[in-house]
Parts: sequence; C-alpha cells; structure tokens
Amino acid sequence: MPRGEKSKYTAKQKRQAEDIEKGYESRGVEKQEATRRAWATVNKMWGGGKKGTGVQKPTNTAPAKKGGKLGGKASAARPISERRASAKKAAATRQAHRQA
Repeated sequence: MPRGEKSKYTAKQKRQAEDIEKGYESRGVEKQEATRRAWATVNKMWGGGKKGTGVQKPTNTAPAKKGGKLGGKASAARPISERRASAKKAAATRQAHRQA
C-alpha cells in the first residue's frame, strides 16, 4: 500500500480527519500541515486503519480533547496589573477596528 493511502480507513475515521482538518484550517494552519495533523490525531485515536475482527481496542479519545487545555499557563504567571493592562489595550484595539 503506497504511503498516504487512505482506503484502509473507515468512513467514520475519514469524516473525523476531515472535521479535524477544517478546525486546524480555521485557526490559520496551512492545508498540508492541517491534513498531516488531522491524520496523526485519527491514527493516535484509532491506532491506524481498519482492524480484523477480535483485534478491537477501545478508542482513545484523549487526543481529540487535548486542544485548549494547554494554553493559559504563561498568562496566569503574569501579575494581575499586567494582564489587566493587556486586556484594556486589546479592547481599545478591537473598538478602533470596529470603527474603521
């Protein structure tokens, strides 16, 4: 089977990869990288493509839930006054962009 061949995946796995890819693209990741990350996530969850009967393992949903939990540590480490000033500056920028 050639590299990148997706015929050994179920329809559900293909749909999941497509949805994950769209999510990455909406966050600004380029198409090729989004595709690579999406299939890596599906492989991590399912352990590859279709398996023979009797070889099934439960799906590992941890990779799909991983996003969003990683951020925020750096911000939380900054003093409140610095975070507040940053928030005020961001609000002013958003307001200026709305008016422009």
